[in-house]
Amino acid sequence: MKRLLAVLAGALGLRVILRRRARPAFAPSPADDLKAKLASTKEPEPEPEPASVDERRADVHARARHAIDELREHRD
Repeated sequence: MKRLLAVLAGALGLRVILRRRARPAFAPSPADDLKAKLASTKEPEPEPEPASVDERRADVHARARHAIDELREHRD
């Protein structure tokens, strides 16, 4: 009797393992399809022209001066 139960349990376990391995892959979700369609319809944004080194340096200095002025105002 114990052997019969062991064989049945083993067969059931083997069936479950084989079923899990044989499952078909899931189809892509509709959300993924819509995301792909949205990405393909978007127009790429034009890249800004690169600024020269002098322009970038001046911009960095201007932002730094502004930040220092704000800190001095809060300190006083």
